[in-house]
Amino acid sequence: MTKHSKSERERRVEQNEAVARIQAAWQASVPTAKAKEFDAAVAAARARGPIEPPPNQPPGTIPNPPRPGHEPKPKKDPARAKRRY
Repeated sequence: MTKHSKSERERRVEQNEAVARIQAAWQASVPTAKAKEFDAAVAAARARGPIEPPPNQPPGTIPNPPRPGHEPKPKKDPARAKRRY
């Protein structure tokens, strides 16, 4: 566990209080209908939960095709004899 100095903890508390004041001022400046609409949207997003991870792909499949101009080199032909000097 990381230890923080007393000044760091106090600064964090001050920052949290400042954020709370700014948020309260912002909510007071927003019209009531918009605030209710925003709260409903936030509640709906939280109810959905996190995005499901994509399904596992079968072994050997590449998830993304190569970019144009960056295609892999073709394999060398093993039947070709090596040159000898």
